Order: sequence, then C-alpha cells, then structure tokens
Amino acid sequence: MSRPPTEVVPLAQPVIGEAEEQAVLEVLRSGQLSLGPRVPAFEERFAARVGAAQASAVSSGTTGLHLALRAAGVGAGQEVVTSPFSFVASANVAAYEGARPVFADIDPVTLNLDPQAAAAAVTERTAALLPVHIFGYPADLPAFEAMGLPVVEDACEALGARHHDGPAVGGRGNPAVFGFYANKQLTTGEGGMITMGADPALKARIDSERNQGRAPDMGWLDHDRLGFNYRLSDIACAIGLAQLDRLDDMLAGRARVAGWYREALAGLERERGLGLPCPDGARHAGEQRGWFVFVVQVPRGGPTRDEVMLALRDRGVQSKPYLPAIHLMSFYRETYGYREGQFPVCEDVAASSLALPFFPRMRADQVERVTAALADVLG
Repeated sequence: MSRPPTEVVPLAQPVIGEAEEQAVLEVLRSGQLSLGPRVPAFEERFAARVGAAQASAVSSGTTGLHLALRAAGVGAGQEVVTSPFSFVASANVAAYEGARPVFADIDPVTLNLDPQAAAAAVTERTAALLPVHIFGYPADLPAFEAMGLPVVEDACEALGARHHDGPAVGGRGNPAVFGFYANKQLTTGEGGMITMGADPALKARIDSERNQGRAPDMGWLDHDRLGFNYRLSDIACAIGLAQLDRLDDMLAGRARVAGWYREALAGLERERGLGLPCPDGARHAGEQRGWFVFVVQVPRGGPTRDEVMLALRDRGVQSKPYLPAIHLMSFYRETYGYREGQFPVCEDVAASSLALPFFPRMRADQVERVTAALADVLG
C-alpha cells in the first residue's frame, strides 16, 4: 500500500474570505439575526441573477423542494415523477406529503431524467414532475413543460446553468429550488432559494409556510395555514449576498478546473474507457452546465468504483461515490417495493460514478496529482 503524500487533495473547499466575515459581523452587531433586511435583499438579488420574477429564501434545498411541491398541490395518494439518480431529498419531499415518488430512468449521456421515460410513467394520479438538473447539467425542461403537468425543478446543483432555448436555470417561471450547502456554487453554509414566476400569491404562500404558517401581516396570534420552521437567517443571507458578489469568479474557477480535468483525463478516456462528464450542448445546442462536481465513470474490466476510491485515498486524494440509486435504498425498497433491474441506466451509472476533487480555487498541480493517481490505480 502506498503512503499518502503530506498534502491531501480535498474533495471540496468553499471560497470564504474577508467579505463574508465582514457581512456576518455587521449582522451580529445589528442585533437582528433573523427576519431582518438581508433576507429580502438576498432574495431580490438572487432572483435578478437567474432572471426570475421573485424568490423565497429557505433553510435548505430540501425544505425548498418540499414547499414548492406543496404549492404545486401535491398531496396524499398522488404521484410525483422524478429521477432515481439524485440526492435522496428530491424523492423524500414527495413522501413528506404522502405522495408516491415514481421513478423513471435517466438519459445515458446527460444523466438527467429521460423525458420519454418520464412520460411513460405518468398516470391519472400524477400531480407533478420533478426533474433534477444533475451535477449542474440542465434537464430538458421544454420537453417536461410540454406534458401539461406542474413542474418543480430541482436546481440545487445547477446555479450558473443555461437551457438551450435561452433562460438560465431558475428563470423559466416554474418553481425552481437551489441549494447553498458548503460544496455548492454559492454557499451560505446551509440554505436554499425557491425562484418562481410573478404570481404574488405563490410567494405569499411559500413565505408564510416557511414561517410556521404565520398570517401575511406577520401577526403572532393568527397562523392561518399549516407551516414549518424553514426560514433562512439574516446571517446566512448576509453570507449569500457576499457570495453573489464573487459568483462570476467562482463559476469561472469551476469551469477552468473542469477544463484542466478534461484535458488531463483525455488519455484515460481514450485508452482506458474512463467516462467523463458530457460536454455543453450534449443533447441540444446552447445548453450550458453550471459546474457543481466533476464526476467520472469508472470503466468496466478493471478495479471497481469502490476499489478505485480506496486506492485514491491511499494516495492522498479524496473522492466520493456520486450518487447511489435512490430506488435501491432500504427505505424505498421496503416502502414502495422498488428492486434491482427497474432502471438499468441509472443502476449502471450509479455503480460506476466517482466524484473527484473539485472546487473553484483548485490548483493545476492538484489536478495533475489527481490525474496521476487515477491513472496509477486504473493501470
């Protein structure tokens, strides 16, 4: 077993600096840590960034998806068609409302929910479609919108992405949910944002439900609907505002690192069969990825994905399986009866996917180290 180098190449690393520190200090010194002015300021700037009419800040991407599905009218006994290749939250939120998550297989190139498979999964009980912009690559929203059902977009990994017909992800008018965990394109530590069209009643409902169902006048004595504690604090929103100021640089950094990886791994793709992320415009000219992670597909006939991951760790390189198939998780097997073989493209991709270190300030020599270690392991 090889000994790890002194420096471990981390899987992810947020870009946090003096601007974020100063923004947090200003909120702390103001004495208003929640329900203050930074929340609407962050909402307005974020909505403008993606071309949305309005937005609501929430405590996580998961809570945003939950509120968006509720606003779409999803309820007990209904179905939500979504992808089995995603973080589990995009399926869990349907179960929160007593609805059944109905999976359909994914496109083998983009790894997004396949529109034809999704259409075949629609029944009279289908209340909404929940496509996921996986790893920052835009799903084929025009195809889903043409089905005539409410669409809620899981854009938690896709800030900076753009659809082939023009709009940025989050700016089509459907409720679209972004996540701000520490490894995302923009971070508030924890947090999320729902972007939406111009309907003021929709924002009023979401803003109320994120705040325990409190009445529109914010009166303590009347909570006129069921609600949740899904608020995002002014501290987090202050960080988000500072992150928006540097977002262009962070997105450019991610694209730069992705370019280094593509060039460095081209030989392994050609000679060993390593699968690389699909390029922009893979299905439709004009599609642009918002780089979230750099995920490769470990080739068949050599070490397994898990063996590669352990061998990289021994060489001082962090990596992570990205992502497991949701329908094969214990809860989904036992609760809904899902089993192996139902979604073969997803299962094949999930068994071979590996996220490599990827972050905006990753150095060229770190990419070289990762590439050399991967070549050594696959060889």
